[in-house]
Amino acid sequence: MQVFGFAGWSGSGKTTLIEQLIPRFGSLGLTVSLIKHAHHEFDVDQPGKDSYRHRAAGCQEVLVSSVVRWAQMHELRGAPELSLAQALQRLSPCDLVLIEGFKAAAIPKLEVYRGSIGKPLLHPGDPHIVAIATDAALVTPLRHFDIGDVAGIADFIVACRLPAPGARN
Repeated sequence: MQVFGFAGWSGSGKTTLIEQLIPRFGSLGLTVSLIKHAHHEFDVDQPGKDSYRHRAAGCQEVLVSSVVRWAQMHELRGAPELSLAQALQRLSPCDLVLIEGFKAAAIPKLEVYRGSIGKPLLHPGDPHIVAIATDAALVTPLRHFDIGDVAGIADFIVACRLPAPGARN
């Protein structure tokens, strides 16, 4: 598996760019997975549904399966959250894993930067940022792309070809 991350301030457009890149990677014949790190409590289940009720009753894991998808929920119940390497180990084999979040991870990253947000660039403090996608005119030694250059960004990411840390090959 190849791994590639996205860094940027909230509102910079990371999710939108990733959403645009995924079909491009698919058109290149790549299978793509994504790991999103949330800084807050989240729930993928719905109150009142059987799976929610079973989890709320104390199940450590609940797996829901149908003819179109399956999802597994695991309650940490005080245990530490997964590291990026542990999360990667739980993925099925694929060609490319996109990472949104895990800012401190030692993986190649694209900084998504919008000058209108009024925040500083991240790449001077993160040696793992290898390129920037932006809507601003920047002077930087890093490779940079217009934020709308989805094809160019996708080709750059594919060309990086660095394996995921701790991933199964």
